Amino acid sequence: MFRGNNPAKVDDKGRLKIPFAFKTLLDAANVTQVYITSTDGKSAQIWPLPAWEKQERLLAEHSNLDEAVEKYLNLTSYYGQQLEIDSQGRVVLPQKLREKGKLDAEVVVLGKLVYLEVQNEKAFEDRLGSFEMTAEDRKSVAAIVRQHS
Repeated sequence: MFRGNNPAKVDDKGRLKIPFAFKTLLDAANVTQVYITSTDGKSAQIWPLPAWEKQERLLAEHSNLDEAVEKYLNLTSYYGQQLEIDSQGRVVLPQKLREKGKLDAEVVVLGKLVYLEVQNEKAFEDRLGSFEMTAEDRKSVAAIVRQHS
């Protein structure tokens, strides 16, 4: 499980060095390939390839029935690239994402349980206040946790 926040930099060639804490988890699972994509172009999702393949299998069961799945697949394919993690623990972020998401310098790499999310650090910090949990949000999360405990 990926969790937490690690600041990072994207170099001039568009390479992101995967933060040590996250790279250690990938190494422990013998993951050498990732699928990098987005659903909005504002952030990059870095999925370990086995986790992305599981996601694809789940979505394939509904792809003919659900317009939302079709939209999701269109976006994740448009922005997506399967890549090898290099020997120094780096991945090249797709150019479309670097440009649209301004992922070209200081970024935050957030653990999102099964994937990593990369966002422009300044843009993320500017939106941080909008992430305040409402009472309804807290109830929803508590219900999920109770349901599975």
